[in-house]
Amino acid sequence: MLIFLDLETTGLELDDKMCSIGVIEDISFRYELVNEAKKIPPEASSIHHITNEMIKDKKSFKKSEIYAFLEENNNQDTTLISHNLKFNLDKLLSSGLEWRGAVIDTLRVSKHLIPECDFFGLQFLRYELKLYRDEKEEALKLGIKDDIIAHNALFDALITKLLFEYLLDFASLEEMQELSFKNVLLSKFEFGKYKGHYIEEISLNDRGYLEWMLRNMSDLDEDLRFSLHYYLEGSL
Repeated sequence: MLIFLDLETTGLELDDKMCSIGVIEDISFRYELVNEAKKIPPEASSIHHITNEMIKDKKSFKKSEIYAFLEENNNQDTTLISHNLKFNLDKLLSSGLEWRGAVIDTLRVSKHLIPECDFFGLQFLRYELKLYRDEKEEALKLGIKDDIIAHNALFDALITKLLFEYLLDFASLEEMQELSFKNVLLSKFEFGKYKGHYIEEISLNDRGYLEWMLRNMSDLDEDLRFSLHYYLEGSL
């Protein structure tokens, strides 16, 4: 079984919690708002449009139908597919579900298989790879009648499904499972003052900046950390 999952949260910090979750399996879908007793700040609401009033009377994640569905299928016969998998698994764990099945991270797999892309955010890939051309038809197959909105957990799960199907032209499911655990050697910065610049170039011209990042940015993406070490050691 393949399960495509996305969730929205009260923020991006370690102690933030999910406030909505969407899953797609075969030709069915599930979507729920959940209340994990964590206030949603305006900044988060401005992205996913979920407010504290909307979740006020909702169940906690462990009492939700999606929790029961995921727990029922929490085994090695099920592959959970998500974009930025580690973040989503961490949020599931913080709300009481430790995933024990197989996994695929479409974010990391995309970086491996289509490195020529400038960025790898889900919405960027949605347009860069023209996934939007098929999203309405796919939504109708699933019985989703609402308008497709970015940063809605259900619709982002839908885009993740389309991205996975695109990536199947480059690698098998088994290969994607392996790539999901393999570090990616990044070539360019996706953020900061050197956004769009080659990391190798910066390692030669501003080595101290990369060293500063490694010393002071404890929350660095593990692929970026791997890449910084690679280029710094290569430029010695």
